[in-house]
Amino acid sequence: MTRQTAPASPTRSAPERLVTPAFVRLALADLAYFTAAGVAIYALPFYVTGPVGSDTSGAGLAFGAFAVTALVLRPFAGRLSDTVGRRPLLLGGALLCATAMLMTAFVQSLALVVALRLMLGVAEAAFFVASFAAVADLAPASRLGEALSYNSLGLYLGLALGPPLGEVLVRTLGFTSAWSAAGVLALLAAVVAGGMAETGTRRSAAHPPARLIHRKALPVALGFFTSVLAMGGFLAFATLRADTVGLATTSLPLFAYGSIVVIGRIAFARIPDRLPSLPLGAAALAVIAAGLTVAAVWGTGAGLITGTALLALGVTFSTPAFFSAVFATAAPEERGAASGTVSASLDLGLGGGPILLGLLAENAGLPWTFAAAAGVALAGSLWTLSLARPARVRR
Repeated sequence: MTRQTAPASPTRSAPERLVTPAFVRLALADLAYFTAAGVAIYALPFYVTGPVGSDTSGAGLAFGAFAVTALVLRPFAGRLSDTVGRRPLLLGGALLCATAMLMTAFVQSLALVVALRLMLGVAEAAFFVASFAAVADLAPASRLGEALSYNSLGLYLGLALGPPLGEVLVRTLGFTSAWSAAGVLALLAAVVAGGMAETGTRRSAAHPPARLIHRKALPVALGFFTSVLAMGGFLAFATLRADTVGLATTSLPLFAYGSIVVIGRIAFARIPDRLPSLPLGAAALAVIAAGLTVAAVWGTGAGLITGTALLALGVTFSTPAFFSAVFATAAPEERGAASGTVSASLDLGLGGGPILLGLLAENAGLPWTFAAAAGVALAGSLWTLSLARPARVRR
């Protein structure tokens, strides 16, 4: 008599694998690239107001100039990444970034610094668009928000580590060493990206050419733009604000910002896949606005660090939330176009924001600059909530 066994109880299937060698390699390339950008974030305002001999409005102009070329070229970078692939843009963008960083060490006029920042915008368009499209290629659909959280660790570790590295180099060896280190880091990003296999699904000849603008992403991109403008104002003027409130280590707010975002992205990596994207993005914007308000009205080092912590908490969730909402509207062969469309908000926010806020800083002071950025984030929160309501009604 054979022994009958009870049928196995159904088990929940294991989640699809996310952390692969290709995923890790992409994250390392991002880390090298954005650490170079972090060195520049620290060094640029002091370089422009020091050796170059300009003022805070000139610092804002130099900081945001890269957005002009990046904004124009991101849609074309998105189309190229859907046709020729992600890898060529990652490699070319990193090499061009290295060139711009190394050359900055040898110029001492505002016009030439701005010209090199325009070159950096070309690099930014290529590298960033291809990087985010590659993340969407490599991530299982059910873990996209988690993938975006983990992949962005390279970006925010770069923003955390780059400014202190820049400060040490500037204070001990001078600006030339800081710009040279940024160039070497960008070259390292090119080496790592160059060793990657292609990740993209290229459009076949039967498909019509991809549109430069992914129109379904535009309403969501507007909400994302407000978060980037607020963040751009902080990044451009955090070191100068730290100096005015008496912080001995002026890179501390940038280090705290990057560190908190990194810790938050690790601790809460799965939250963006469990909550509706648009309400999460609206809540993140409200926290960003609160942090900038604290930094504006509490004029001490403690106030600036407290506001920075709140801002970083909001940014922890904003990018995964908005990019998840955008990629949900795009087919695999449209991810480059979707990435190019939404990441144009980075150029408008990180570029145009510091330029406009730099004028406000020059005429009204840094507290009003932070307060204005908070107002933009709050308006973005209300806009994103208005997008979320129709979505709930449709469901």
